[in-house]
Amino acid sequence: MEERKGFKSTFGFLMAAVGSAVGLGNIWGFPNKMGSNGGFAFLLVYLVLAVVCGYIVMVGELAIGRKTGKSAIATYQTLSKKFKWLGWLATLSPFLILSFYCALGGYCIKYIVLNVGNLFGAAFGTNGLSGGEIFEAFMLNQTEGVVFGIIFLLITMFIVMGGVSGGIEKFCSVGMPALAVMLVVIIIRSCTLPGAVEGLKFMFVPNFAPLKENFLGVLATAGGQMFFSLSLGMGVMITYGSYLDKQKDITKNALVIVIFDTLVALMAGLAVLPAAFALDPGGKIGGPSLLFVTLQNVFDSMGGIGAVFGIIFYLLVTLAAVSSSISLLEVIVTHFCDKATEKGKGDKRKIYSVIAAAAAGVLCVLVCLDGLGYSGYWVPGRVLVDGAWQYTAMYNDCWLDFFDMLSEGIMMPLGALLMCLMIGYEIGPDVVRDEVEKSGGKMKTYGFFKICVRFITPLLMVMVLIGQIKDFFL
Repeated sequence: MEERKGFKSTFGFLMAAVGSAVGLGNIWGFPNKMGSNGGFAFLLVYLVLAVVCGYIVMVGELAIGRKTGKSAIATYQTLSKKFKWLGWLATLSPFLILSFYCALGGYCIKYIVLNVGNLFGAAFGTNGLSGGEIFEAFMLNQTEGVVFGIIFLLITMFIVMGGVSGGIEKFCSVGMPALAVMLVVIIIRSCTLPGAVEGLKFMFVPNFAPLKENFLGVLATAGGQMFFSLSLGMGVMITYGSYLDKQKDITKNALVIVIFDTLVALMAGLAVLPAAFALDPGGKIGGPSLLFVTLQNVFDSMGGIGAVFGIIFYLLVTLAAVSSSISLLEVIVTHFCDKATEKGKGDKRKIYSVIAAAAAGVLCVLVCLDGLGYSGYWVPGRVLVDGAWQYTAMYNDCWLDFFDMLSEGIMMPLGALLMCLMIGYEIGPDVVRDEVEKSGGKMKTYGFFKICVRFITPLLMVMVLIGQIKDFFL
């Protein structure tokens, strides 16, 4: 049987895992959801969940992935009798996410091109239009949306075709440090804008009113964001864990990933929210307008140098998006590569990368054609009233929201909940401890892990699920 090739170094693994965690969930999702859920209150809940849920699920997924050395589907089939099917849920979730992730990644590429046009005074720049006008025009241009979405999908596919060490590790080892540098540049500019201090107060001055008004809603939103941001409950960390050698300390690596991801999320908030408050005091601080309208207005207001900052920022977001999209595609590809290898056919990585990307591309085209609901391709929840289409509250109003609801809203917290039940009550927490301690040291956090995986984390996951379902359906 052909040897299964993994990461060549701890740094490469960490950069790949951090790259998976650091993506649009941080750069767009975190500021967006923090902005619409009370700022500091959301941050407080997010940090608590990152410790008692994010870290616990991360350790569990990395451990069971390394123990089996197999894909997410094969891992659950190997370890569990009651949850054999859970690997399919963990693989369907990244497939659905990839469909809209590539659409959003395409939007980011479009805005790089837009700012390049501004830099050289070309016709494909903003041409004096406001951020809102540009964004709406792009959403209504279905052909352009599909083209940029497919370009992003192809970039993702070619990196995954290069393999774990040859493609994913190489890209993330360069891309993640570059992302950090560019993010610092944007933070400095955002926080020095007149009026930016109000955004900083919104983020860091204690305000518990949102928790009193809608605790379950804030908890559910923060929980969904945490899972999406940390790439949990979607088979990614099981897959990356399966490539991790026995000498690596799982608990330390999990802690590093959670800390770095949280820091980048905070940095993204510092890059976006102060600018939003500075440019549009009292305006809406949630939704896609934050990333594609408010920030573009900030760059346009800076004169000639604004185009340079715009290119840097949207390149940063694109890098973050690619580092996550490759992990989503890898979950799917790994399963089929392992099956081919078991049959002595070689891993067939290139073929399966193309097939998986093509399948995700079908749904990506649908999301791009819909254009966040601007083009009216949305069907579920849409009703005809007096000869005109109107939207019901169910599922919100676009395909992206629908796929997000299924994956981030239901599948990911449900998958994490069931994994905790499997570890806590079927195979036992000792299985995780034994795998962690194969690196040579004691699992110092075992007591904390055992209590959380059996009681605290499942309870919080149930609350997150209830809140998500309530938000999407009621």
